[in-house]
Amino acid sequence: MSTFYWLFLFFLLTPVAEIYFLIKVGGTIGVWPTVILVVLTALIGAYFVKQQGVSILFRIRDNLTLDEGEPLTDVLEGIVIVVAGALLLTPGFITDTVGFICLVPSWRRLIVSGFLSSHWGVLPTASSSVYRSARGSSGSVIEGNFRRED
Repeated sequence: MSTFYWLFLFFLLTPVAEIYFLIKVGGTIGVWPTVILVVLTALIGAYFVKQQGVSILFRIRDNLTLDEGEPLTDVLEGIVIVVAGALLLTPGFITDTVGFICLVPSWRRLIVSGFLSSHWGVLPTASSSVYRSARGSSGSVIEGNFRRED
């Protein structure tokens, strides 16, 4: 099926599901607590998006400064954070849940690695994982020639 079909279904079904759950929650806990909860999740989400967005920008800068390879996974994680921000600012509990899931670093890395492996058949390298070399440590480069003797 085409991408247009999936996007059409997403933009059609998401608001319907969100309205359904907002009505259900509003009927259970009341209108004003529901409104406060929706606004509160948007504010908390905006705080976390800002915090993690700045963190990922510093990580990209550090990787480029230390010459630790291509920042592809970090840039893709930044895109996931932007998508999480958009989902968290959208009123509703389903989009808030998906947005908060996108803000969890381990889930975010899983989303990025799944995207890379499905689109390019590439998995993130060790330089893009959580475990990084210590700052200030530099590897030794030994130049030379070799000859294979079988």
